[in-house]
Amino acid sequence: QVQLVESGGGSVQAGGSLRLSCAASGRTFSTYAMAWFRQAPGKEREFVAAISTSGGNIYYTDSVKGRFTISRDNAKNTVYLQMNSLKPEDTAVYYCAADAMRMSKVTTGYTYWGQGTQVTVSS
Repeated sequence: QVQLVESGGGSVQAGGSLRLSCAASGRTFSTYAMAWFRQAPGKEREFVAAISTSGGNIYYTDSVKGRFTISRDNAKNTVYLQMNSLKPEDTAVYYCAADAMRMSKVTTGYTYWGQGTQVTVSS
């Protein structure tokens, strides 16, 4: 039902910033919990951040707390991930995910996924 398209990835130097966007199709975006995951080569997909339908509940993985900010604009059917103070270990493909039932920190908790956008941080 929901189509997700990530954008905003690219290459930055350590300490730099980048903002990812995830655009969702349809007019029911506000009923979905949203999340960002990332996956580096040879590694399992890892939880990064999640946000509830209204934006009132937000969770981050410990490694990005204080550096990343997840937000959503339901009027624009878009979720964002603002990434500051980027580190080389943040290098990965970043994926947007959505689920109508709940907000969670595991991949199995989300029904819909975007295609991913590459983020590369050089030292």
